[in-house]
Amino acid sequence: MLVSVPATSANLGPGFDTLGLAINLRNQVKIVPSKFHSVSLKGEGSKNPKLKDNNMFITIFNDFHKNISSKKQQFRFEFQNEVPLSRGLGSSSAVIISAIASAYAIEGIELAKQKLLNLALQFESHPDNITPAVMGGFTVATVNDNEVNFIKKSLPLTLKAVVVIPNRPISTHLSRKTLPYKYNKDDTIFNISHSSLITAAFMSENWDMLRDASKDRIHQYYRMKQMPELFSVQKIALRNGALMSTLSGSGSTFFSLVYEQDAKNLVSKLRENFRHFKIFSCDFDNDGVQVEY
Repeated sequence: MLVSVPATSANLGPGFDTLGLAINLRNQVKIVPSKFHSVSLKGEGSKNPKLKDNNMFITIFNDFHKNISSKKQQFRFEFQNEVPLSRGLGSSSAVIISAIASAYAIEGIELAKQKLLNLALQFESHPDNITPAVMGGFTVATVNDNEVNFIKKSLPLTLKAVVVIPNRPISTHLSRKTLPYKYNKDDTIFNISHSSLITAAFMSENWDMLRDASKDRIHQYYRMKQMPELFSVQKIALRNGALMSTLSGSGSTFFSLVYEQDAKNLVSKLRENFRHFKIFSCDFDNDGVQVEY
């Protein structure tokens, strides 16, 4: 059995803890019944031996599998990871979603995506990453009575993601501590209006509206101060074809959305200026979590 989950970029500027989209970088796990428990890890995180012993996926999988099945079973887990760890691309959400989906799928139980999404809330209380990880596409999500309410919009092939991954992380926990305890009325209204506008722009496919709609006054500036190079990344991206350019999650990755014909030039310009960062373009993902037997 093979389960895969895409990377995600959340917040998207003003949509703090609400907006997100799925990027076609996938973590895959192959699960095979075995006489002995074993774990193999390739790709992102493979150089960290602790991940084999202290693996969040295994812990979540075992907890759910014990509740689903009365059989005592051992499995071989083969991980192939493309989503960078601790870089603001939803690596934790990918683990959570794939672990829960795998526990049900290995027993042949069909799990509705809405239920999977709600189950994931106990590990990730903000829906901006887990929703596109499950559903794919661009999503607007809120939580009400322990359920995720969301609307999804599939993204066309004429758009590409340009991803800038710095050579060091920004801690999500620490970056939240840098945010103000209170916000003034003007900044609050600014973000409400821009979050509404960016949502409308995605839903109506008015891509040229994204540049202004993606502006934020709530979190990006405070987080980007921890890595000042990110201000230059954003400026260069917006000068070279980016329709929008925002901090991905809490960082340190920076995400830009471009027309397909502008992606190659933008990647080239960014690489010229940030030689120590990993920079590439890729498609968006409209499928979300996938289970194959």
